[in-house]
Amino acid sequence: MPDAVAAKLVAATPAGWHTHVVEADTDSFGDGAQSPSEESLREIADAEVYLGFGMPKSLFVAAKQIRWVHTGTAGVASLLFPELVASDVILTNSLIYGPTIAEHVLAGVLQLLRGLDVAGALQRRGVWDAAPFATDETMLRELCECRVLVVGAGGIGAEVASRFAALGATVVGSRRRLGAGAPTGFSRLFPLSEIDAELPHADIVVLAAPLTPETRQVLTAARLALLPRGAIVCNVSRGALVEEPALIEALRSGHLRGAVLDVFAQEPLERESPLWALPQVVITPHISGVSTRKFWDRLSVLFLENWAGYREGRPMRNVVDRATGY
Repeated sequence: MPDAVAAKLVAATPAGWHTHVVEADTDSFGDGAQSPSEESLREIADAEVYLGFGMPKSLFVAAKQIRWVHTGTAGVASLLFPELVASDVILTNSLIYGPTIAEHVLAGVLQLLRGLDVAGALQRRGVWDAAPFATDETMLRELCECRVLVVGAGGIGAEVASRFAALGATVVGSRRRLGAGAPTGFSRLFPLSEIDAELPHADIVVLAAPLTPETRQVLTAARLALLPRGAIVCNVSRGALVEEPALIEALRSGHLRGAVLDVFAQEPLERESPLWALPQVVITPHISGVSTRKFWDRLSVLFLENWAGYREGRPMRNVVDRATGY
C-alpha cells in the first residue's frame, strides 16, 4: 500500500477507533499472501475490521474479534473456507477492476486480430515479410466482424462488453440472474446452461465470471471444440474456469487463433508449462487488474464509504453472498 493511501486511511479513522497499517512485506497479486506475517497475526487478535488482499485461513482463525473483512480482490473463492462461511462476519470485495481488466482484454485481443504477435516474431528476427499476414492461420480481422461471448455479465464483463461494442463488435453474454437486464454493450444475455449453443458462433470468448461450482471448468475440451476455427480465448477470471491441457492442445493444433491468459490453473505458471512456448498466447502474471494510478483511489473510496456504512448500520456495497460465491 502506498504511504499516501495508508496516511489517508489513518487520517480518516474516526474517534474511538485505531488503524494499524501492517509494515511487513506481503503479496497483493492474485488471491494475496497465503501465509500471514507475525505482525499480522499479532495485530489481528483484537481487530474488528480487516482490509487486505484476501485473508489466509490462519489469520481469520486468529481474529477473535473480527466483524467485517474487506478484501482488495474481486474473487473470493479462496476466502470461502468453512470457518468464515459459518460465521456472521461481513465479507465485502472490491468490484473496482472492470475498466482496467476490460482494457487489458481489448489490448490482447487486438494484438491477435491484427497479427502483432506475428509482427513481433518477424521483428525479433529482423525479417521484412508480408506473406504471413495473408494466411488463414494469422487471419487478420476487424472487431466489427467479430462476435464476442462474455461469460459473466457482472462488473468486469459489462466493462468488456461496452468497449467491444463501442468498436463495432456484437457482444452476447451469460448471466446467472437474467432479470437484472443487459448492461450497456450486450445485445443479448443467456443462462450459462445455453453456452453450448452459443460457442459455435463466437469469434472471441472472454471468461469474466467468478469461480464457483457452476463456472469451474466451464471451458472443457468438448466446449473448446465447439468454437469455430480461428477463435480467441481470453481468461481474466481464475485458471480453474478452463480445462488447461485441452486449451493447450486446441492452440497447438491450430484450432484456436490464440489466447490471452492472465490466470492459470497453477500460479505462478510453472516453467515447464507448454504455454510459454506458444507464440500465439499472450501471457501476463495475474496483473490484468493493475492500474498504478487509479486502483488505490478506487479502493480507498470504496473502503471508506463502507466503513462509514458499517459504523452507522447502513447498507454496504459489494457484500458477498456466501451461497453464490460472489
